[in-house]
This record gives sequence, structure tokens and C-alpha cells, in this order.
Amino acid sequence: MTISIWRYSHLALAISSFILLTLASLTGIILAFEPITQKVQPFRSSDFEQVTLAKALPVLKKKYADISELIVDQNGFVLIKATDEEGEALEAYVDPANGNILGKPARKSDFFEWVTSFHRSLFLHETGRFIIGLDAFLLSLITISGLILVIQRQRSIKRFFAKIARDSWAQYYHVVLGRLSLIPILIIALSGTYLSLLRFKLVEEKKIAKEVNFDAIRSTPQEELQNIEIFKHTPLSEVESVEFPFSEDVEDYYTLKLVDREITVNQVTGDVLTEVPLSKATLVGKLSLNLHTGRTNAIWAVVLMIAAGNILFFIYSGFVITFKRRKNLGKNRYSADDARFVILVGSENGTTFKFAKIVHEQLLAKGEKSFITELNRYKQFPKAEQLLLMTSTYGLGEAPSNADRFLSLLKKYPQQQKLNFSVLGFGSHAYPDFCRFAYEVNNELTLQDWASALLEVHTVNDKSIDEFNLWMEAWSSQANISLEQKDSINLTAAVNLEKFRVLAITDARKDETFLLRIESLSSAKFTSGDLLAIYPAGDHRERLYSVGKIGKEIQLSVKLHENGLGSGYLKKLKEGEEIQARLVSNSHFHFPESSPSVILIANGTGIAPFLGMIAENRRGTSVTLYCGFRQRSSFKVYEDFLDRQHAEGRVQRIELALSREENKQYVSNLVERDASFIAGSLANKGVIMLCGSLSMQKDMITLLNNICTTQNGKDLSYYQSHGQLLMDCY
Repeated sequence: MTISIWRYSHLALAISSFILLTLASLTGIILAFEPITQKVQPFRSSDFEQVTLAKALPVLKKKYADISELIVDQNGFVLIKATDEEGEALEAYVDPANGNILGKPARKSDFFEWVTSFHRSLFLHETGRFIIGLDAFLLSLITISGLILVIQRQRSIKRFFAKIARDSWAQYYHVVLGRLSLIPILIIALSGTYLSLLRFKLVEEKKIAKEVNFDAIRSTPQEELQNIEIFKHTPLSEVESVEFPFSEDVEDYYTLKLVDREITVNQVTGDVLTEVPLSKATLVGKLSLNLHTGRTNAIWAVVLMIAAGNILFFIYSGFVITFKRRKNLGKNRYSADDARFVILVGSENGTTFKFAKIVHEQLLAKGEKSFITELNRYKQFPKAEQLLLMTSTYGLGEAPSNADRFLSLLKKYPQQQKLNFSVLGFGSHAYPDFCRFAYEVNNELTLQDWASALLEVHTVNDKSIDEFNLWMEAWSSQANISLEQKDSINLTAAVNLEKFRVLAITDARKDETFLLRIESLSSAKFTSGDLLAIYPAGDHRERLYSVGKIGKEIQLSVKLHENGLGSGYLKKLKEGEEIQARLVSNSHFHFPESSPSVILIANGTGIAPFLGMIAENRRGTSVTLYCGFRQRSSFKVYEDFLDRQHAEGRVQRIELALSREENKQYVSNLVERDASFIAGSLANKGVIMLCGSLSMQKDMITLLNNICTTQNGKDLSYYQSHGQLLMDCY
């Protein structure tokens, strides 16, 4: 239920503010260009960072006798206000090292003035400023709720950047770009909110009160400007402005406004008369202004521009996702109280609804009273005889957001009549918790005394229309209703694929493992540990393979499965043949080059990314490889390569376990044998990487946790939270 609360909050906030956010984002994109154009102006001295007030003030005062003020703007341009030799007012950018004029300040563009005014207040003066401030606050809440939704979607903050299931382009890029833009957008929102609080004095900003004790001002000893201590230790980079004395009278003084304080200085002796730090509210306000406008850094201005553009995309994609979900609900011809057939659907992004509607529409066509709705709308259905439950599984085995209250509702609203039920689960074998929620639903219904299972729970892998037809055939036979099977269903196919060429492919060995080497024809960037996504049937069904980077080539280690969609497709490829696929960044499983040591643990084809990581280990990181195979012949295909890498110092130890030959041991036996070595590596900030089967991962985590607790006194989770355990298992 928690995810629903956050999702509805996220949606409600977006709906209530999307017009203002759209206007603010559009104008924000335009305004981001202003600091970029300012930065390229030739008004900054090449020695700006090295110049102090002790160097600049004597030069400027000598060259411009009637100088009244020096201003250092956010670009590092030094502006002076003075009177020239003809007695005319002079305002110019100068080189603080020699006093030469670099240029005159130009009046701000009327266009940027107009956009700035609109961005700040919508031309509604104080009312507009309040509305914009409120909109910034709402954006903060939207961003925070979006962050929580991503964490809940990924099921852990540690998995924040883990792989995302690609159900639709809008949903996929909404999350991907949201993760990347999260910090900049949150900064935009919080800084905008704070600036509004300052504007309306909701945050107290203490004003500086200078209290110069004129009775204590000294007139001796006289000090030259270049020798005044405070000037010698104040670089121009810390200065905002300097107000010069009006006269040579000792009671007239220099006023220095620095980034964090304001100082008055005796012009004769150089004594510091007053020094008042700026309030925290003022400092935070200045930081907020810099962060919100990007005026101090052109790169940050570009980041802000991209973030503002992403806000526009989030508004669009968010509504696309919402409309798609609402559209999937459709309209029911019969009410829930009159329906004989009730179809309850759990779907995160709408695909499961498409399958459910096939059954719903056929039942209606046969004159049956059918009702379709979400699992979270479960209640008592007084005339129901058949309950059909179709659900996907979300994240790591959890319920979709429109089904997360179903199990509690099931206990709250028992049906008053006997009825039959059938559960159909949708998922992918690529994930460890395949259809887990569907099994939970089936198990809970089995415990209800009013419910009888018409069928055992069925599952559909990768949205397979064939597996769905098998369920329809079984269900219609038991329910004594003839349903027409479908040849296809309108599901979104993969897009943005790239071309790859097959360079070499080996014969399958006894364990049906073969190596495949391919190259990208588009010079795609990748590294070992990334994933190659292929679409063997040319439709939505995706298969992922972990890649090793050998030179510029991609190497895959593939186990040929009987009737395997992906492995069968790859095995039939010929040298020189071109395929379409895409590379998927898997940044959480890249080789940690900054670590002093790395332990690689693999079984079977899980060795593939490690081969590339070892080949790319040019910094001399200490690497130990533990690998497990059934027979030595399975290892033979990698042996020569690993021997060369060992000879060249890229891998220090290679430990091999064979489960069907020789000593008949598993890779876990080797790890248990070397428990002290592994515990010591972790204690010294080493990293362990696991790649292979899920069963190996499960056993290895138990074993490693035992090693950590007994030898280091810490749980494995401690090292995992510090990025010392990286896993990519399947």
C-alpha cells in the first residue's frame, strides 16, 4: 500500500503544478544560456586567481584617482566605477594586475530581462513570486516522492542504479532519466524554495550592522596599501566589492564585502575597524542563487539546462504512463454485483491488462456477464461463479502497485458463495523471483474455504502468446466455455538496436558451452560486465548476456539450452553474419580499479565478464580467480587465455574446481578453504565479484557471511554496503 500512497502523491503533485512547472522549465532552459554566454566574454584577467587586493588596489588607485568602487562579479570580471580624466563617469571591466580597460559592461538583453521577470513572477509581482515559490516547493515534493518510488521499485537503495525492467519507453526513460537528473532537479527545487522564503522574510536574514568606533581610529603609523595585512591575504576571488574612501580623512575607510563577511579597514594604518560575518541565512541564500541560476559555473549552467529539459520530459512521460494505466481499466458493460465472471488484474505498466482483455472481450461476445478490474478493487462479488486472477510480479518478487492490497482485502471480504478460481502469473525467467506474487495469490486463495481451484497456477514467461494460449485452452476446458486462441498480441518490440558482426564462434563442448566473438559496427562504448541484449524472435522478448571486452571485441560465453530461445539463436550464427542487438550499461558490475585487490568468483559461463576484466587489468591490481566447472574440458576453452594473462601479471592466482571429475569439488569448497585469505582481503578494502548461477550466488552469500562474521566480526552486509561485494547472477 505504501507504494500506492507515494505514487498517488507523486501524481497529484504533478497534476496540480504541471502548467507552472512547464512554464518555469521552458524559461529556465532559456535563462541557462545567459551565464554560458557571459562566461565566454573576454573580460577576465588571466592572472585573476593570483591577484590580491594588495596588488590590485594600488594599481587601480594610481591609474584612476577618483575610483569609488570595485566590483567582482560571478564571472570573475573586475568592474570599476570611477571618473576619467575628462571628469566623465567611467564604468568598465579592467585587468586588476595593470588597470588596463578590457571592455565596457553591456546592458542586459531585453529578451533575457523579459524571460527573467516571467520566470520569477509571471508578471504578477509579489503574487507571482509567491506562486513560483510554491511551485518550487511542490517540485521538491515531486522529486522526493519520485526518489522514494524509484527506491521502492528497485527494492533497495543499494540497487538504485540496478537494471530496470523495460516495459514501455515512457516508463523506462522516466525512471532512467529520473535517476540521472534527481540531484540537479532537487537542487533547483530546494534553492528556488529557499530564495522565495528569503523574499517573503519567512527565513530571518540578519542585516549587518557596522559600528565603527571613531574615537579609537588611529592616524599613525601610516601604511602603504600594498603592505596592509588584510589586503595581502585577501585574493580577488573572495571579494564581491570594495568601496573606496570618499576622502583622505582618517574617518573615511575601505568597506570590503567578501563572500562570507564584511570588513571595514582604516585607509591610513590598515587597521581592521570592524569585521562582521554574514548570517547563515544570507550565506545559504547566496549559495541558493548560484545553484539555481548557474551564474558562477558554465558547466553547472549546462547541467541545469538539461535538468530543466528533463522536467518537461517527465511531465510528458508521466502523463503517458498514467493515461496508459487508466486506459487499461477500460469500461465494464456489467457491474461487479451482476457479473458471473470476475477478472482481477495486477499490472505495473499495463501489459497484463492486454492479455486479460482477450478473455474479457470473448466472454462478453458469448453473452456472458464479465467484469474486469484491478486486484486492489477486490470486494464481495455476490453473483460471481468464476474468479480469474492475472498478475505480474514487480521488483524483487513483490506485488504490482495496483495489487499490493489484495491479500489483505482477500481476508477482509470473504465471498458468501462457493466459486472457482484460476491464477495466471506473468514474468520472466531472467529474474530470480519468477511469478512469485502469482504463487502467493494462489496459495492464499487455496486457504479460503469458499474458493476452489479450477486449475493449478499457470505462468507465462516473457509475455509468450503460446503459453497464454495453453492456459486459455486448459481454463476453457474446465470452465466449459470455448475461447478462441490468439496468434499474436500487440506488444511493443525493442527499439534503438545497433548492428553487430560475428567474428568467430566455437563448437559446443560436452557441457554445451560455446564462445562467441562479435564486434560493434557503430563503435558502441562498453566495458566488461556490461550486458548484450538480443531479441531472437524479433519481438519484445529479450535475452541478456554478460560481456567480456577483449581488445575492442565483445566475447560471450553461452550455454546451449535445449529449445533455448537465446542460446539457440546465437549458436546458429555464422562468421561474418550481422545481428541487431543493444548494449546495456551495467555500471554496478564494472571492475573496481581503485581497489587494492579483487577476488573473482564464477561458475560456468559466469566467467565471461571476468575474462575481459582480467585482460583490461593494466594497473596491476591483485586479482584472484575462483572458477567452477563440471569437467576439465569445459575449462579448456579458457585455459590458454588465462595462462597468458597469468604470465603477464594480470591475474595472480587461478583456482579451479571440477564438480564431476578429479577431486569433485565446487567453487564454494575453494572459497571455504581460503577463508582467511578472503576475510583478510575484505578487511583491507578488497572487492569480491560474483557471476554465475543464482544457486551459486545463494550458497556463496551464506558462506561469505559466515566467513565475515567469524573472522572479521562483521556481517557480509557491511562490506556490501561499502561496495566490496558486486554480484551479477542469473
